[in-house]
Amino acid sequence: MLRLEGEKNRRLGHLGRENAIHDETVPESTVQSGSCLRNGNLQTPRGKRKVQEQCARIQRNSSRSRRRPSQPQNGEVVEAVTLFEVVSMGKRAMQSVVDDWVEAYIQDRDVALLDLINFYIQCSGCQGMVTAEMFQSLCNSDVMQKMTETFDEETGLQYKKFMAYPWILTVTWPVDMDNGDYPLIKPGPYWKKFKANFCEFTAVLIQQCQYSILYDSYLMDTVISLLTGLADSRVRAFRHTSTLAAVKLLTALVRVNLNLDVSKCNAQRLYQVEKNRISVKRTNQRLDQLERKRKEYEQKPLEIENMMNAIFKGTFLQRYRDVIPEIRAVCIEELGSWMKMYPDTFLNDSYLKYIGWMLYDKQPEVRLKCLLGLQGIYDKKELVSKMDLFTSRFKDRIVSMTLDKDHEVAVQAMKLLMLMSQNCEDALSSEDCETLFQFVYTTHRPLAVAAGEFLYKRLLSYQGTEEEVPPKRRGKFGANTCYIRKLITFFLDSELHKHVTYLVDSLWDWAGSLLKDWECMTTLLLETAEEELSDAQESALIEIILVTVREAAEGHPPVGRGAAKKILSAKEKKIQLEDCTKITEHFIVVLPQLLAKYSADAEKVANLLQIPQYYDLDVYSTGRLEKHVDALLSVVKAIVAEHSDMDVLEACSRTYYVLCNEELAIHKMADLARTQLMDELVDKLNKLLDDSWHEGEGFCTDEEGVCRIYSTLRRIAAFHNAHNLTKWNLYGKTSKLLVFEMEYGSLPVQMILPALQCTYFALLWQLASVVERSSSKETLLALNRELRFFCQICACYLSHKDQDLSEKAFMILCDLLMIVSHQSSLDDEAVGVLPNASLQSKMLLFIQDHVFMEEKEEIKDLTEEEEREKESYKLNDLHRRRSLLAAYCKLIVFTVVEMSAAAEIYKHYMKTYNDFGDIIKETLSRTRHNNKIQSARTLILCLQQLFQKHTETHGSTNSMDSSFTNIKELARRFSLTFGWDQVKSRESVAMIHKEGIEFAFQGAAGVEGKCLPPNLNFLLIISEFSNKLLKPDKRLVYSYLKRYITEPASCRGDEWHPLVWYRNSLLANEDEENSVISSLREWSPTSRSKTSSFKRKLSNGSLPETSHTETTNKTPDFLCTPELTAAAGKSRKKLKSQDTSFQECLPFFCPVGLSRRHSEDMIKAEDFSAEDVGEEVDVVGADQVCDGVYQPCTWPTGADQSLETTHPHPCYTGSRWRGQIKGGRAGQSGLAEEKEGPVLLAAAEAVGTVDSDYAAD
Repeated sequence: MLRLEGEKNRRLGHLGRENAIHDETVPESTVQSGSCLRNGNLQTPRGKRKVQEQCARIQRNSSRSRRRPSQPQNGEVVEAVTLFEVVSMGKRAMQSVVDDWVEAYIQDRDVALLDLINFYIQCSGCQGMVTAEMFQSLCNSDVMQKMTETFDEETGLQYKKFMAYPWILTVTWPVDMDNGDYPLIKPGPYWKKFKANFCEFTAVLIQQCQYSILYDSYLMDTVISLLTGLADSRVRAFRHTSTLAAVKLLTALVRVNLNLDVSKCNAQRLYQVEKNRISVKRTNQRLDQLERKRKEYEQKPLEIENMMNAIFKGTFLQRYRDVIPEIRAVCIEELGSWMKMYPDTFLNDSYLKYIGWMLYDKQPEVRLKCLLGLQGIYDKKELVSKMDLFTSRFKDRIVSMTLDKDHEVAVQAMKLLMLMSQNCEDALSSEDCETLFQFVYTTHRPLAVAAGEFLYKRLLSYQGTEEEVPPKRRGKFGANTCYIRKLITFFLDSELHKHVTYLVDSLWDWAGSLLKDWECMTTLLLETAEEELSDAQESALIEIILVTVREAAEGHPPVGRGAAKKILSAKEKKIQLEDCTKITEHFIVVLPQLLAKYSADAEKVANLLQIPQYYDLDVYSTGRLEKHVDALLSVVKAIVAEHSDMDVLEACSRTYYVLCNEELAIHKMADLARTQLMDELVDKLNKLLDDSWHEGEGFCTDEEGVCRIYSTLRRIAAFHNAHNLTKWNLYGKTSKLLVFEMEYGSLPVQMILPALQCTYFALLWQLASVVERSSSKETLLALNRELRFFCQICACYLSHKDQDLSEKAFMILCDLLMIVSHQSSLDDEAVGVLPNASLQSKMLLFIQDHVFMEEKEEIKDLTEEEEREKESYKLNDLHRRRSLLAAYCKLIVFTVVEMSAAAEIYKHYMKTYNDFGDIIKETLSRTRHNNKIQSARTLILCLQQLFQKHTETHGSTNSMDSSFTNIKELARRFSLTFGWDQVKSRESVAMIHKEGIEFAFQGAAGVEGKCLPPNLNFLLIISEFSNKLLKPDKRLVYSYLKRYITEPASCRGDEWHPLVWYRNSLLANEDEENSVISSLREWSPTSRSKTSSFKRKLSNGSLPETSHTETTNKTPDFLCTPELTAAAGKSRKKLKSQDTSFQECLPFFCPVGLSRRHSEDMIKAEDFSAEDVGEEVDVVGADQVCDGVYQPCTWPTGADQSLETTHPHPCYTGSRWRGQIKGGRAGQSGLAEEKEGPVLLAAAEAVGTVDSDYAAD
């Protein structure tokens, strides 16, 4: 930063006063070397050279602490610092700093003003210097010419000349200053505090000067002209800093003007009192004094108004639409404060229009400042009367901002509308209010809470006293009864939303006392009132009761409104415990009554039965309320006997589970009641089954008997889910039904579904008991047989004609396989059941038939009701299919079924992307994380199967059909899933290329490559993965490709274009391409023995052991060909290594630093650093074209046209990749010391080994 040396400033100020009129420049002898603020001529070369040297010196010292020379005062040495350092450090009170400056100004105003000017320049982050020339010495034409901002090419500096009366200031700074880094936008608490200190300094400066030097026509003229000139700069730092200072200056002047208004009123009042006190004919010295003061107070506001107008017109009007959003936000923020502080001047349409315009700003920060400023205005009723025109003009825009993409803007817009609704009559129409009320259902909680406040204050609360409540609705609970009825009506009228959980959560912060008045709510349900609730209202109120109980007991927002459960404070925990106690004490008595009243209504009973799980169950014993336990259990038992609805039964089962907790004092009572209930149900089931089984005829019963068995099985299944019913031996009874249906298929489906569930739960409870305590081998074997038998039953039901039964069997089978496989992974002695190939094929076939089936043709000309039912059915059907697919994909991810089964799933990635794309993509990601190589094999298998299907339908040479384009697009999507980290995915991508090349040339070996390979077009598909290869890997893949071309001369013609296309996608750069093309006619034919030997090596999975001597004396036949070596040597950008004299093509998975020493004719391992790999590596896309033997090829019509090119010469894309090596250093590897990695790519094995670091990835 800049600094201003005290002694030099005194000299400059002294000379400035003496030569203010006559001298144009100060003699050079008066300027100290290295000074930052000086007079002088910058037009001479010598002057420019000095300026450049000074700027360079300032930049070098900008990070050091700068202080003035120590000066003795009263025998002590005191270190004085610049204003910028004092303000930035903030160690002194701002008022004392300003007082010192004011005192210096009174003594020598030029020096003090120059110090202030230097302060504002430094606050802009300027690492330059300021030169001052006296305005009086220049003619007007020269002044206008100097008001410029130019760049001096000779010195490399940038100049800003502007007026700061009575000087013309020239600010000089290096060109790199405009790099976006200056104090106001620097991160961190230090610079945030600096910004606050900067604003405080400006405010305190005006406050301390308002009674003295503010009106001397010198200080403010200079400061305002300085800030106005800087605000007109092209440099962002100058504009931002000066704009902030200027608007804060105007804010301080507004405060001064307000003080003057008060003083003016006081002076006027004193003058009138004194004037009335004395006689008309008599003169009074005090009256004259008051008259002068009154006139002075009348004159000062005019001067302040002129200053304010100068700042507003010179700075605000230019910068409120600045290209930088921070500057626009500063202007709008201060404009809002001016309107609130000084409405007589600023609160009119001439100024309000700027806020209205900026409501449409593209940056949310600016829109937010507009809304906050308007909130301060609409919050005061005395100011709202001036906002009529603005409200009518911009109300619709503010309402629409509740849908703003920035959440904070939407929240503040909702709060502003609430203030408008409170203080402006008829500002919002009923349609506007209805629209805003619906935001209580939004997932963003702050916006929902703001909408909840709006709903509460607008609809659910009276602004007056209770006398305004209708007398009929007061009663025992006062206005709460009326408010609850209103809330119910609002909820029922909101036909678009059925989520009462979100409604309650939105109102919780504002209507907590109302929503916790459970006594009032239950009274409305139990007592007979004059205006009884309708059935829909009762259902809504019961749902509201359940949600409020849950919210009070759990203390966190519902699912979807918050990433996780919030951590409660001590006060919130105390409130939560008090609410739980209140809930328990009230509902222990009331809940049995409510259940008895609504026992016939399944929906109401299901909601009411969820309340006991939020009890503080210790209250039963501490409050001696055991008698209410019997009342609750008897009612629940009656509900179980009355209902067969699964939701009701599961709620009853959950209630028994909560009450049967062994840690409770009441658990014996609940356990006894549960045992009695299950004895009755099991005895009833046994009797019904015994009556239905007939020897020789099998199972035979009437419809009534089927219905009774079905309802009993459903009740047992609901309880078996949460309770261990093993002692009742239900497995044998239910499995007998399943076997009979499997063999004869004559049982009703409604019986089989609960029987299947009961059997499944029985096996799970047996498995849980085996896991919890050690069991004998006989027990494990028996359980293992039962599990396998049950899997066979489920597999048989997969092909059942009833869709619900088959899908239920599939979900149970998937869950059982997951559970059993998990137990097997934890304990080697645990039961393990893995699906065999037959079961896996059945499950895969089920997924294809029930998830990826063809959609039926849509029926047209439907009514509105039928259309709505159809949309609801489609949504439920999609949810069902997604659940089936997710269950199966979990089996793939956790390796319960073969990973290759995912190939059938991946085929539908493009076609069903909107419905299942997220599930398939997550499956691909998880499987790749588990096993990169096997995942790559699955991808290439998917593409191969699709290609074979295309070949069977359209022929092997047809690459113009839409189906082939779809396969190619699918391959492109697969390649995108590998991301940008080519090092991490190099094994997987290389495996795809290897498998793809082998598949493409299948069937061509028998005729020595003379005929066209039937799968040659497959090379077009795998070319989509070429851009994911590293540069050395491209060379090795290309070498591997050449081994399948034994006679290059025969590989010509249009039918070989896929080969040309694929080859071009592998070429790394122009030099290599030209070299390869030049040698293309002389592709060295490989003998059949070598080829077969090479393939044997690949099939074995590893290279044969090679001694060090053999390696040194014989060049391996799997090294790159001479042509490729020459191409690598001419590469445009060399990869670094320790020996840069020779570069060679690199093994597939060897570090980049590996090179071959030609002098020793051997491969030697060399070290390399992460910096070496940081060298940019060209990645050439598939659109690269070459000249020479193969002319530029054009992609067939109807294919991916983005790959088509017509360049006559090789065209290289600008794609770059900067590789990184894990750990910063690759391990040493070579053929002399070969290391086996976890997975070796076959092509890589032909040329090198997998580096350990890469293998770890």
